[in-house]
Amino acid sequence: MIPSPETFLPPATPNRSPEAIALEFGDPPLEALRTTHKRFAMAAGRACKYPADVAPFAAIEDSSEEALRDLFSLLNPGEGTYVVSGASLAFEGLRCDGPLGVKQMTYPQNRPLPINARIDGIRIEPLSCANAAEMVELTSIAFPGFFRARTCEMGSYYGIRQEGRLVAMCGERMAIREYREISGLCTHPDFRGNGYAAVLMLQLMRDHREAGLQSYLHVSANNANAIALYERMSFEHRGEFSLYLLTRES
Repeated sequence: MIPSPETFLPPATPNRSPEAIALEFGDPPLEALRTTHKRFAMAAGRACKYPADVAPFAAIEDSSEEALRDLFSLLNPGEGTYVVSGASLAFEGLRCDGPLGVKQMTYPQNRPLPINARIDGIRIEPLSCANAAEMVELTSIAFPGFFRARTCEMGSYYGIRQEGRLVAMCGERMAIREYREISGLCTHPDFRGNGYAAVLMLQLMRDHREAGLQSYLHVSANNANAIALYERMSFEHRGEFSLYLLTRES
């Protein structure tokens, strides 16, 4: 059967408000690279970043010229990376584009998980870095440039296939202590409307709950369809921040 949106609501949904509570993480890349994802960190002074083939995210301790110079030193000519900032950033040799508004949402630990519905004939399979090429190909349709050749190393991933072809996937991105970010969620346009996204998310949420971890996610502030899905699944709004794309000029 194809599950309806109501299928994914908890048995008794607590009252929740669409208003933001408070950001759990004001600068997710910074906190991830200083904690659980420290093994990925490329650092220089007041700046750090993920390797370009892992994820296009970096962090600076502040907006000072020193911090931006440190970030500049970590970038290759032509390389761009996203940083959290409250305003546009200026440094000679760095082009700044943005902002991109991002909403942060979490799933409360004390809330029952949504009911797990099955889709007849569909099997969820674990994905690994052996599947990296087809994962990059699929995600490039939905959000080109964000999923890289080694993004698969950031956490667990699951996918759904049709006739051997990867048509939907979801996985983990930034890990911060006991928090795991649900990310890389996408379905090929030819297979949307079948409930694949919710089923894949539920697999990760169940994994997190069993491991004592908490699920959280980020979504573009302009992506109304995705936000509506996450609200139906009872994720709570935590707040919003801005990303700026800093590119080292050639």
